[in-house]
Amino acid sequence: MIQRCPWPKDDPLMIEYHDKEWGVPLHDDKKLFEFMVLDAFQAGLSWSIVLKKRENFRKAFDGFDVKKIARYDEKKIQSLMKDKGIIRNQLKIRATVNNARSFIKIQKEFGSFDKYIWQFTGHKIIQNKLISLDQLPVTSPESNAMSKDLKKRGFKFVGSTICYAFMQAAGMVNDHLASCFRYEGVNAGNIR
Repeated sequence: MIQRCPWPKDDPLMIEYHDKEWGVPLHDDKKLFEFMVLDAFQAGLSWSIVLKKRENFRKAFDGFDVKKIARYDEKKIQSLMKDKGIIRNQLKIRATVNNARSFIKIQKEFGSFDKYIWQFTGHKIIQNKLISLDQLPVTSPESNAMSKDLKKRGFKFVGSTICYAFMQAAGMVNDHLASCFRYEGVNAGNIR
């Protein structure tokens, strides 16, 4: 029997996310932006809720196309507020548009968002070796630094806890339990 982290429980969607995406190092700007958006919407909610609405988010936000989102006007924001398929939080919707604009500025400055964001871990995967879920951190010095810098650059909904969740999702930190079958696979996937 496969041994995995206990947090997906018996939810097939959560199991698939855990087994195929969570903790896998990401270097694609579009995917990094998608996780940034989804992690911001997750604030105060469970990841399971966001994951169930992920395809609706993808459709509502033009496939997470950062350039299109950066051009959203008030009419588009109001139409998103009426979309029952997503989490209709006005502050988070407006933050997504704002963050798209800030994301593009970082791409121009650094050449890619990937180059910018991975600097917070020294362009390496932070390898935690956790034995149980109660050891799972919610912030780190790296997520604190990321949060501070993103806020300075105009991003919203990028507190340290959200940044840490983003780091986990984007594979910047390996928080699979050491007993999980994914731990070694992600561990072996160190970058550069």
